[in-house]
Amino acid sequence: MDQSFAIQETLADGQTCLIAVQGILASEESVESRLLGLVRTHGEHALFLYTHRRMAITAEDVCLERVVPITEGFAAEEVTPDSDLHIIGSDVTVQISSEDAQLVVRLPFGSHTRMFLQEMSRCRPAVVGSEDISENENSLIVNHSWSHNSDDKATPRQTKSKMDATTEMARSSSGMVSDNACILSEQKFGLRDTIVKSQLVLKEDSYTYLQNFRFFIGTYNVNGQSPKESLLPWLSNDVEPPDVYCVGFQELDLSKEAFFFNDTPKEEEWFKAVTDSLHPDAKYAKVKLVRLVGMLLLLYVKADHAVNISEVEAETVGTGIMGRMGNKGGVAIRFKFHNTSVCIVNCHLAAHTEEYERRNQDFRDICSRMQFCHSDPNLPPLTIDKHDVILWLGDLNYRLEPLGLEKVKMHIEKEEFQDLYQYDQLKKQMDAKAVFDGFTEGKITFQPTYKYDTGCDDWDTSEKCRAPAWCDRILWKGKNISQLSYRSHMTLKNSDHKPVSSIFDIGVKVVNEELYRKAFEEIVRSLDKMENDSIPSVILSQREFFFKDVKYMQLQVETFTIRNGQVPCQFEFINKLDEDNYCKEWLIANPNSEMTIELELFVNKSTATRLNSGEEKLEDILILHLDRGKDYFLSVMGNYLPSCFGSPIQTLCYMREPIRDMSAESIRELTLLPLQMSGDIFRDEKPLDIPKELWMMVDHLYRNASQQEDLFQQPGLRSEFEQIRDCLDTAMLDTLLGSNHSVAEALLLFLESLPEPVICYSLYNNCLHCANNYTSSCQVVSMLPMCHKNVFNYLMAFLRELLRNSGKNHLDVNILASIFGGLLLRPPLQHPTPDVTEKRKAQQFIEQFLLREGNSP
Repeated sequence: MDQSFAIQETLADGQTCLIAVQGILASEESVESRLLGLVRTHGEHALFLYTHRRMAITAEDVCLERVVPITEGFAAEEVTPDSDLHIIGSDVTVQISSEDAQLVVRLPFGSHTRMFLQEMSRCRPAVVGSEDISENENSLIVNHSWSHNSDDKATPRQTKSKMDATTEMARSSSGMVSDNACILSEQKFGLRDTIVKSQLVLKEDSYTYLQNFRFFIGTYNVNGQSPKESLLPWLSNDVEPPDVYCVGFQELDLSKEAFFFNDTPKEEEWFKAVTDSLHPDAKYAKVKLVRLVGMLLLLYVKADHAVNISEVEAETVGTGIMGRMGNKGGVAIRFKFHNTSVCIVNCHLAAHTEEYERRNQDFRDICSRMQFCHSDPNLPPLTIDKHDVILWLGDLNYRLEPLGLEKVKMHIEKEEFQDLYQYDQLKKQMDAKAVFDGFTEGKITFQPTYKYDTGCDDWDTSEKCRAPAWCDRILWKGKNISQLSYRSHMTLKNSDHKPVSSIFDIGVKVVNEELYRKAFEEIVRSLDKMENDSIPSVILSQREFFFKDVKYMQLQVETFTIRNGQVPCQFEFINKLDEDNYCKEWLIANPNSEMTIELELFVNKSTATRLNSGEEKLEDILILHLDRGKDYFLSVMGNYLPSCFGSPIQTLCYMREPIRDMSAESIRELTLLPLQMSGDIFRDEKPLDIPKELWMMVDHLYRNASQQEDLFQQPGLRSEFEQIRDCLDTAMLDTLLGSNHSVAEALLLFLESLPEPVICYSLYNNCLHCANNYTSSCQVVSMLPMCHKNVFNYLMAFLRELLRNSGKNHLDVNILASIFGGLLLRPPLQHPTPDVTEKRKAQQFIEQFLLREGNSP
């Protein structure tokens, strides 16, 4: 995930975030995560440090802490503290010095860190006319001539090395940036390099051989507990030490702070517990750690293998409520081991027996949204499926059905695991090819790993009395993989789950350097002749595209193919004259393979309002540019079906008919009406008190979901949201289809999509000032336009009704105020990004109305 976008949203005009990286800021008092952004302002540069949520997507997720100017006194040097000896070959520790700051930052091992450090080196003011590389092998400062021109474009994010430099860096483990870093930033790959690389891939079998390495894969749902017992019975249960450890945890922390703010002290506790329990007969280096809320994934290798690990990247995907919250989802680490690409995924899918379709959707979301930065910036991001070896672990949460509790226990007592396995939801879904298509799971010879009473081996005796299930699983995909063991570890009793492990022998492609050199020379010789025979040219299968009946938040995809002549060519989509982007905000061009391009059209809250009103139409021209060739123009058009999502409250109150039944002219007229304050009259007819679409959703939840557990915290199904949206936009049905969770999520998405929030932008600061004064807060609400005030009072009454049933639905004031505070009370568009204090005031403002039953303002 490129977190520079979140930083860019916080910057002023004229400031550009060139690149961002997440790191650990170490001090004597604490060790805390920070987001570092390299920012350019009119030819000058500075390092911006932000506190942040782990998943920094927008400006709301970051808060500026300090700015370190990159001036003559600025220096950055790689250091290796004694305490970090256990991670040699992985993370990079950098000491940053300036006139008024001394910082020690640990940055993650991988190509993105190397890119960040190179860019920081290039931004340091240089001695005019000089190009000097420090003799200190650990120095990160490479001085180049630098022309300070405020009209220059942003520095390129990354350039490529010569092949020998790339090979040397891939083999080096002593530091990600050394004297070779300057070589990496000097020369771009051209067409010739692209062809050489593709031919080397085709000839890979001629210069590599398979060598088996032993992988340990482990998964453990720890139910929010801290480590209270040794993990040796789980992690070091075999005589032979593994070459690679991949250890995943779920539910690391179940606190509300972890859920909403993504911070937890338990990360360090479990990291230390794992490190202390690795096999005692080998020395290991930590390659990478990645966490999203309660999901944690750790990767270790034997220290002598660290030199053969390269291209390490980590990413996270949240699939919780609104597709963003990280209480459910996945974390992944990808890397190259010798010449084999490996991807490790740790996931926690949706809970509850009946939610298997939601689990299937979570899996598909992780696969589609998990994208890794490629070491070559000219190539599209890597997806999970683009790896030689995929190892998938975690709490998949699939249950046993339709057996009753007693029958399940009877099969377990008789150790009839294969008979019981026939009722396993994951098996059924894999047999139907609905999920994990192409993956393999070993034979299960151990009893279900969930659910136990904590501290013993007794099955769940709580009020819910959950039936046993194999929730914790390990699967794989790829060639040359042999599973040696697949087992649970009953001796660990810290959680209501039992940990699971698997040992694999994996055939890894190892390069024979002499054969590699011969293959490389043969390709170069043949390329010399080929380059003289052809110039780039392509044939496009289609140049005009029409997207029919586009709907709010419903992806449509059109594909076309590119066929080239004798020589492979490079292409890119370029910006049109006087435009900042190559396409409109609602369109994405996504390379799907070497010759197929997907055009993805997706309308969300940022584009729906102008499309509803007709101010913007689904029309665009894409320019496909060939390197050393001509440009091709692609026409993109479509028709958008207007929706209540993205429409103003006032507009909807004047619509007595479904929005799809209204003419485009009527919708445009109502959408462009000025916001009607108290006493203003713009039209003859009296508006509805509240939008009928809002009433349908709230009334459905009031009648069916007042006692629903996890309401507003568990996501619904995307297919059901689409049915709900169509029902609201067409009024074809009197009742909403779909589960309570889907209707609840639709309500949140509706509020989020409002172009003017329920509490108008103009009253935002007033609300913050009176967040602790109920009387003043009521006065502010009374100043709202009538339709906005009615909606606010209606929602508060509904939420108070939910709180009366908190014994059943487990909701409390903090949860509802946190969720609805950010939706009902949003800062104006030009307002600085709210800090934590400001967000808590917004939450407190809503809490006042949830705790009091008084007269409506």
